[in-house]
Amino acid sequence: MEYHIKDISLSEKGRLRIEWAERQMPVLLKIRERFSREKPLKGVKISCCLHVTSETAALVKTLKEGGAEVVLTASNPLSTQDDVAASLVKDFGIPVFAIKGEDNQTYYSHINRALDHNPVITMDDGADLVSEIHLRRKELLGKVIGGTEETTTGVIR
Repeated sequence: MEYHIKDISLSEKGRLRIEWAERQMPVLLKIRERFSREKPLKGVKISCCLHVTSETAALVKTLKEGGAEVVLTASNPLSTQDDVAASLVKDFGIPVFAIKGEDNQTYYSHINRALDHNPVITMDDGADLVSEIHLRRKELLGKVIGGTEETTTGVIR
């Protein structure tokens, strides 16, 4: 599994943060239980460009439990929780491309690594995945069947 994070040894703290966040999300955990049984996303490739936080970790874990092949990159390098990124990689086998404070070149490299996953669904916060597809990754246009955008700024973009 490929990934690019700050430090894999931060995973224990990240796992504890993820567990705390999940305890605050009983509805998501119920969905995860159902997804675990039914696997409604089996084989679906999803690339996520979202804030790399414990809350997002709970979401991507749920997608994976539902059978999705999910990859995560940061939508904002300043909000990335490096320990959570480490836990997603080490403890849950989810490829993450995110480092708190990464420079612009690394940021776009990470976006492209997520797009190298050949997603059929995108989950975006700021429309960076979708914009990159339309500007420089046109080979993906016929493969992506849908996506989500978290912000009105991204929708306008």
